[in-house]
Amino acid sequence: MKRSVFAKAVLLLLAVGILIPFPQAGASSLEITVLLDGLPVQFDVPPQIINGRTLVPFRFIAEALNINVEWDGITRTVSAKDGGTHVLLQINNEAAQVNGVPFILDVPPVIINGRTLIPLRFFGEAYGCRVDWDAETRTVRIASPPRQMAVVGFYALGDAQTSSWTNLFGVPYPHTAVGNTDIISELALGWYTIDQHGSLLTRSTRSAWQRPAGWQDVLAAAGLYGLRTEMVVHEENQDGMLSALLENNQAVENLVAAIVQESGLYGGVNLNFEGLRLNSRGSFTSFVSLLAPKLKDAGKTLTLTIHPPNSAFRGYDYEALGKLADRIIIMAHDYGQKPEPLNLVVQAVEMALEVVPRDKLFLAISAPSETGASIPEKIGVARRYGLQGISLWRLGLITNEMWTIMRKSIEPRK
Repeated sequence: MKRSVFAKAVLLLLAVGILIPFPQAGASSLEITVLLDGLPVQFDVPPQIINGRTLVPFRFIAEALNINVEWDGITRTVSAKDGGTHVLLQINNEAAQVNGVPFILDVPPVIINGRTLIPLRFFGEAYGCRVDWDAETRTVRIASPPRQMAVVGFYALGDAQTSSWTNLFGVPYPHTAVGNTDIISELALGWYTIDQHGSLLTRSTRSAWQRPAGWQDVLAAAGLYGLRTEMVVHEENQDGMLSALLENNQAVENLVAAIVQESGLYGGVNLNFEGLRLNSRGSFTSFVSLLAPKLKDAGKTLTLTIHPPNSAFRGYDYEALGKLADRIIIMAHDYGQKPEPLNLVVQAVEMALEVVPRDKLFLAISAPSETGASIPEKIGVARRYGLQGISLWRLGLITNEMWTIMRKSIEPRK
């Protein structure tokens, strides 16, 4: 009796098993993660492994790489163009082309759930990417080739161990060498603060931002290595000092005049007013609207280094400021975690991009908040969203490991 019941159970399980749908022959339905420059790529149709090759939705991976894509429904052909590289693939056709040269694919492109999936390794390597597969975690890691982007290095006082000079030029002051000047394109010189009357200060009891002895040597060395310079005017809203100043018309006029006069020594001005709350949004925008045209008339640029849209400090009208300033550096850091949480950094960039053109935006990276493993992710955000560049806080705190990593992502200046 027991044997009969067992036999019936086995037969029932076998019958049910026959009815269970299995994945397509040669394909794997287990989840696959794709990371591009450390950032996950989101797909509406999951990647598939077919005959040992990973296929991903074509348009999603191309757009993540900032590559223009086109689909021809008549010929069922996909086309991708980026600079000097043109890739053509056809559904269910193993013959592909790269710049007119034929290539035979191990697995042809297919359509699954209305999406065109293409062999990831072939496509990535056609555009100079390194593609690695981690079988244990089922993760594809794509490292795109280095790209040109502007890199602003904040130059400020340190000690012998955190010297901006030595970190930049690779040798102690006053000697110079190429050092890391091939990665840095300009210096944001953190030498100025202000008082409540709108006076421009090079020394202050309130701030660690001071202009060092021998500052002229920094300007001379910057010119020697083709580094553009901007003077940084920094102040924090301690005890509401900035808020009060911005409401004081005479103090605002004094400060605008002082900044414009001092800017003659530099290529432009970097305004770094921190800690402004929502009630200062209008007065800060008004201040910038007075300063920006005067700097433009003087042939100088204006950069704003400001808190991100998703911070607690809402005194920055990104839409209005984006029309007034030449550039905005998004201070997407100090969220309270180290490394800085990637999701909040991405959110900050996406919010800024809603109202400011991408060619005006830089992503600020704070070296003390990051590690060798997290730096590529932050640079990857700037690359993924096509920002003008990144800024580094600060020279003197960038480790050798970080410099090496940047050279893998950023094309050095000629």
